[in-house]
Parts: sequence; structure tokens; C-alpha cells
Amino acid sequence: IKKRRKSFEFSIQMLSVQPDTKPKGCAGCNRKIKDRYLLKALDKYWHEDCLKCACCDCRLGEVGSTLYTKANLILCRRDYLRLFGVTGNCAACSKLIPAFEMVMRAKDNVYHLDCFACQLCNQRFCVGDKFFLKNNMILCQTDYEEGLMKEGYAPQVR
Repeated sequence: IKKRRKSFEFSIQMLSVQPDTKPKGCAGCNRKIKDRYLLKALDKYWHEDCLKCACCDCRLGEVGSTLYTKANLILCRRDYLRLFGVTGNCAACSKLIPAFEMVMRAKDNVYHLDCFACQLCNQRFCVGDKFFLKNNMILCQTDYEEGLMKEGYAPQVR
């Protein structure tokens, strides 16, 4: 299934300039592009130095293959999320999560990366680790199984 691209996110293509073609005009500076490479974004052509984030001035061709636009601004992903992203509160610590910060999700809950740990023993999870969500609490496998034993349920071992 192909993820549908949102209207604020656009791809950036790096193209090599063919020596026998007429130089294209840069959408950023209006000068002819005589460099070896050019960028194509927003159906326009750009010098690599001219396609920059309006906030942090980073060269967008170097930071990824996408750019974001809103309010007539061309932005990198981080600044787009910082300015227009949705923020929320961490389900574990209740503190605000900035829109640009990486998070972990479990069902409807969102967590800071540092807060995504077993809420009984504080064991942090690594990629691929099993975790369990019980009564809206994140639990490691050991604490989850101990809780089941206390409730009179024995986990099935196969």
C-alpha cells in the first residue's frame, strides 16, 4: 500500500546537468544553473545552494529528499514540525512533547523515547523487545507475566 503524500510535503530530486542542454533558470536566484547538478522541487529548478530552509538555512538537498511548504515558506522537516506540528503530552510523565521530537506510540498513547520503559521496573526497551500494555501501563514481559501469575493466570509456554 502506497502512503498518500500530504499536500505540504514535496520531493526533491537531484539531477545531473547534461552539457548539451540549455541552462535552466534557478527559482531561488533567477540566474542560469551552470553547475554539474541541480535540484528539482515544486516543479521548479534550483541551484543546490538556493534551495534552503526559510528558518534554519540548511541546504534541503543535503538533509533529505523532501521539503515542506506552508504559509509561503519552504522548510526542512524539523522546522515544519516545530512551527506547524501537533504537540501532545507524554503518557508516562505528562510533560509536553515537542512536535519535532521522535516518539514511541502504543495504541493511543505517545511517549518520549526516554519514558518508553516498563512502568514497574523501569527497564528501557530496545528495538524488537516485547512490551505489553495493561491497564494503560507499559510492562516488560517479566512484569506482565508476574502480574498474570498474581491474578491466577499462567502464561502459555509453547
